[in-house]
Amino acid sequence: VQLVESGGGLVQAGGSLRLSCEASGFTFDDYAVGWFRQAPGKEREGVSCIRSAHDRTYYADSVKGRFTASSDNAKNMLYLQMNNLQPEDTAVYYCAATSLATIPTGVRCGRNDYDYWGQGAQVTVSS
Repeated sequence: VQLVESGGGLVQAGGSLRLSCEASGFTFDDYAVGWFRQAPGKEREGVSCIRSAHDRTYYADSVKGRFTASSDNAKNMLYLQMNNLQPEDTAVYYCAATSLATIPTGVRCGRNDYDYWGQGAQVTVSS
């Protein structure tokens, strides 16, 4: 399993960015996927997670209405569209995956629920 993020950068408050995650070594039908972020001095937190196409997508309260996660199963790509970015969104963003065997039911978005991680993409929002 390999995950490679891209699309981070520097943006002014109120701006938008789209993160991409190229996945290989697994199919979305068999794995739960998610986006996480870690700000300096803080723990890694779940931003958006989905267990399967039949489940709802989880969003952290802090990003609801501003961030949208999506996937292109044919290309094995994950995306995180981030709108109305704020300085508190500044963090390293990671995509993550784990086998559905480890999450038998429901959507989970804790950092300990996922086994595979990308290298991270820095997102910096200036005020």
